[in-house]
Amino acid sequence: MSIHFPNSMRSFDESKNRVCFWGYDKTIEVSFYMGVDALQRIEKGADSTEAAILIVFDAAIDRIHQAAAKLYNSGNRGKSRTSCILIADDF
Repeated sequence: MSIHFPNSMRSFDESKNRVCFWGYDKTIEVSFYMGVDALQRIEKGADSTEAAILIVFDAAIDRIHQAAAKLYNSGNRGKSRTSCILIADDF
């Protein structure tokens, strides 16, 4: 299965302190979640405010998409193929 990311839509989920973004496997939408700790692994010392985290996310979007595709294709961390959680160790 192949995942692709045709748009750069993302949102910050303040209640869970993570960024949400979406990819597609053919016509199936897959939700990805990435905690602030994972983004702070990419940008050491990044502030944990929504604005700062989204800046880090946007700057590292290619790297994040590569890690997300690798995770999705491995089938790890998730009971379904419709959601995946990226963690700091993925970076």
